[in-house]
Amino acid sequence: MTVMNLDELSKDELQKLKADVDRALKTIDQRRKAEAKRAADAAAKEYGFSLDDLVAEGGKLGKGLPKYKNPDNASQTWTGRGRKPNWVIAALENGKSLDDLKI
Repeated sequence: MTVMNLDELSKDELQKLKADVDRALKTIDQRRKAEAKRAADAAAKEYGFSLDDLVAEGGKLGKGLPKYKNPDNASQTWTGRGRKPNWVIAALENGKSLDDLKI
């Protein structure tokens, strides 16, 4: 980085420098997000996916992998996030624990 002696700059030069700094500060988050997106995309490609494969609409992460399944109906699963499904509530009320429902 170049060291500047600000005392040697004219008012016009200082105002231009200030405008350049303000512009750089406004775009720094955009640049860092772009760098992060490129890094995430490269990491996804290492595993054979695109970043779009891993990120659902709206920029939110996908539902995640299921951690629990209904012992009476294996097609019903739950990730452990969000509201408990009715089948989980019923199982807990009938004396089962979450450990009993783990996949």
